This record gives sequence, C-alpha cells and structure tokens, in this order.
Amino acid sequence: MEYIGYLCSILIGITLGLIGGGGSILTVPVLVYLFYINPVIATSYSLFIVGLTSAVGSFSYFNKGLVNIKTAIVFGIPSIVAVFMTRAYIVPAIPNEIGTIAGFLLTKSILLMVLFAMLMIAASYSMIKKDAPKTGHDEAVQKFNYPIILLEGAVVGVLTGLVGAGGGFLIIPALVILSKLPMKEAVGTSLVIIAAKSLIGFTGEGGEAMIDWEFLGIISSFAIMGIFLGTYLSKKIDGAKLKPAFGWFVLVMGIYIMAKEIFFQ
Repeated sequence: MEYIGYLCSILIGITLGLIGGGGSILTVPVLVYLFYINPVIATSYSLFIVGLTSAVGSFSYFNKGLVNIKTAIVFGIPSIVAVFMTRAYIVPAIPNEIGTIAGFLLTKSILLMVLFAMLMIAASYSMIKKDAPKTGHDEAVQKFNYPIILLEGAVVGVLTGLVGAGGGFLIIPALVILSKLPMKEAVGTSLVIIAAKSLIGFTGEGGEAMIDWEFLGIISSFAIMGIFLGTYLSKKIDGAKLKPAFGWFVLVMGIYIMAKEIFFQ
C-alpha cells in the first residue's frame, strides 16, 4: 500500500499541474487509507504537503506575471487568520468522542472525514459542470467587493483548517467573479493564497502528535515531482477535457469515504 501511496502522491502533483487544481483533495484520503495515518494528523500533514506543492507550482505563474498581489493580500489575510485559528484552537477543542446518535458513536476522526467527503462531493460538482461561456470577465476592470471577499476568505480558511484541503475549487471562482480576474491569473493567484494559508495554518498545529518530517519530506517530494510532470503534460494534453473525468472520480471517492466512515466502521 505504501508504494501505491507514493504513486498517488505523484498523481496529486500531476493533477495540480495539469488541470490547475483538485489535486489537494486527494491528499487526506491517500494519507488516511494508504499510509494509515490518523485523520486528525492527516489533515495537518496535508496542509504542509499542499502548501509546499502549491508554492512550487506558483513560481511559473509569478514568472509569467499571472499573480495579482493585491488580490492575494485582500483574499489571503482573512483566510490565513482563519486557518491558523482553526488549527490552533477549533480542531484541538473538538472532543475525541463527540456523542452517540442512534447507537452510532461519532468521533473526532469520523467527523473530519465526513466533512472532507462532503467537501469532495462539492468540489466534484465544480469540476464536472461545464464552464459558462465567456462574458467579458477577462477584460473587466478589477473591482473589489471587500465584505464578500473577506467573508469568502475566512470561510475557505476555516474549511482548509478543518479538512486540510487547499480549497482551490472555491477560491478560483471567487477570484473570477468577485475580483474580475482572468482565469489564468486567478489560478496563479489561487496557488499563492493556498500556499500561504496552508503553510501558515500548519504552523498553528496544536501539537497533538510528533511530526514525522522524513515522511512529510518524501511525500512532498513525490507531489512536487508530479506538479513538474503535470505542467509538462499540460503543454501536450488539454487539462480542461480531463477535468470532468477527474470530477467524477472525486465524486465516487467522496461517496465511498462517507459510506465507509458512517456505515462500515
């Protein structure tokens, strides 16, 4: 299972490089079901892996001038604060045994995995649905809706802190619709936001377990290798055509995780 886990770690990076997002949604399931890591620890490890991989992936966008610094700051600050506070205070405050519902013992680990499954199902919808025809957003003058952007940033930060996923499927539409960014610039800016909030969120970890830095380094290296491979393949393969197929895969995985955690413990 370890070798399959390493291959899936490469796939995480390939997906990020090929379709511009979605890869981080695989990180927690890979850590939990292939490396048998506790879900609470897995969400913490995922923040580091996703953050480091996104940081490496954002370099090419920086070089091409496809990162909007102002937007990254406006959206990123509430998101960074929210993810840090979530990891430092909210996650540690959740009891290991939350309660019993109709004879079913709801634990902290089950709750986090069910939340993650719900996020996967939501993410799959954004990947499967066809993109709306362009309506001139690319040429629109950038105008910030500050209250909505700040709220969206905070919500994404809390979700990232709870389940350890980057949330690119939420950030990119927000940047396109609320900040009027062109799609490529939204992707580059999103990677910077994801990198900053994930890595800073990781530093807010409450110290529930010792961090296995060697393991984190190995998995992160495979994911970074994958993002370089995905970026190379994106020049030869249209990632947009693969996005719906990956969306269906994420949907099936989300349903499987929810069923496994609730019915097959």
